[in-house]
Amino acid sequence: MAVTSDILRTWTGPGSVVAGLASMGQREDRAAAFLAAGSILVFVAQLPRLSRISALEDIEMGILVANTFMAVLVIWPLVLYGVAAVIHIASRRGPMWQARLALFWAYLAAAPVALLQGLVAGLIGPGLQADLVGSIWILAIVWFTWAGLRGARGAA
Repeated sequence: MAVTSDILRTWTGPGSVVAGLASMGQREDRAAAFLAAGSILVFVAQLPRLSRISALEDIEMGILVANTFMAVLVIWPLVLYGVAAVIHIASRRGPMWQARLALFWAYLAAAPVALLQGLVAGLIGPGLQADLVGSIWILAIVWFTWAGLRGARGAA
């Protein structure tokens, strides 16, 4: 199935989507692609916020974009690999690749909310609205990871 269809299905049944992905076997390239795609979407989501900061605080946009690129596309994926290891150790079951698959898929599947959060932060600015949408994004990642991990462990 198409990734976009799976993202939509994740919002109603994250466990079954990740179970389907896990049933295809261990594929580190697929998990890394999910992480890369999610990171690219999160980077793009930051651009409206960065534009607002650049205009209001008279900071060069190129510097903001370069720093955000480094953080979101280089540092953050490494952090997520560490988080996947912690999730695996905390769950004490199953192979580690399932924890990576569940977390990286959750990161990609929740990326549309990150795009919305970036628009809110760029158009409205920091405040309750941006915090609320950001909280929904984080909760979606946690929910998708938890349900996806359960689904992946059931599929194996």
